[in-house]
Amino acid sequence: MITMGATVRLPGRVARLMLKPFGVDSTAETVYRTMIVHRDWNVGEIAGALELPESDVRAALDRLADLALVRQSLENPGSLRPVDPEFGLLSLIRGRQVELHRSQQELTESHAAVSELIATLQTTAPRMEIDQLIGIDEIQSRIEVLAHQATTECLSFIPAGAQTPESIAAGGPLNDAALDRGVAVRTIYLDSLRNDPPTCRYANWLTSRGGEVRTRPTLPARLLVVDREVALLPLDTGHSRAGAIELTTRSVVQMLTAFFEHLWLSAIPFGTEPPRDDAGVTGQERELLALLSQGLTDEMAGRRLGVSLRTVRRTMAGLMERLSAKSRFEAGMRAAERGWLA
Repeated sequence: MITMGATVRLPGRVARLMLKPFGVDSTAETVYRTMIVHRDWNVGEIAGALELPESDVRAALDRLADLALVRQSLENPGSLRPVDPEFGLLSLIRGRQVELHRSQQELTESHAAVSELIATLQTTAPRMEIDQLIGIDEIQSRIEVLAHQATTECLSFIPAGAQTPESIAAGGPLNDAALDRGVAVRTIYLDSLRNDPPTCRYANWLTSRGGEVRTRPTLPARLLVVDREVALLPLDTGHSRAGAIELTTRSVVQMLTAFFEHLWLSAIPFGTEPPRDDAGVTGQERELLALLSQGLTDEMAGRRLGVSLRTVRRTMAGLMERLSAKSRFEAGMRAAERGWLA
């Protein structure tokens, strides 16, 4: 047993380990080094020796488990043990080498395929009809023109939760005029819009005028399809205000329309509470678990879900409590065991 503030001294060979290339920060590396020297220490003992909060140690263990540098103890289930560095670290290096070799092969093959495709298109295929729009002003101007020209329907993805007052003010009159002309307006928002009163009021107004609004936990990108003839997509899915491309190639617009219809079927009508499954888990909670299991940070997952960083952490804390898990790694394992992760 050790006492708080005890100094951990590591052999020179272990102290020279460099895990930064594998995405391991200094805290996680120190935890791993400590576990190699003191294999029987538990989380509390490691935290005491390194003068770290236990939550930081658990977060470090999650990262180390992702890299297969620690594993569940066979002798003491529920605790973790370090994988021998000669095996664990060399396996990481070999894996990285294989990834680099595969990536190089894929790049070479892609370059050859692209060159062949370009040559084919230049000689046999018609050019894809694309118009590039730069900046939010140009995008908004084009949306206004398309909305006024619409005759049958306007389909859109809005991958953000709460809408800004400016967005609501810009979209309201366009939708109002389109609905007056008998144009069908269908929009898919994120589930998180239900937590924002101004956006909810706008959605209620839109449905009262005859528009249809549904929600999903996540959406791939902003999208607008008008009359199944024109589509707008962002140049950068992470920064949709920077620019957009307008597509009029029939086959591409048809594919995007089919994609919209596919997601529309699984979306929840606004005004209906998002359902919970037999385990009491919502679609948004399942999506959060899936995003974090894919290695996304809390901040990145929050952007995908349209919620704040605080909401992500509060939701995850609630899920960990329901799963009786002391760490996110343990929560992920238990969620998978219960079938919460697809």
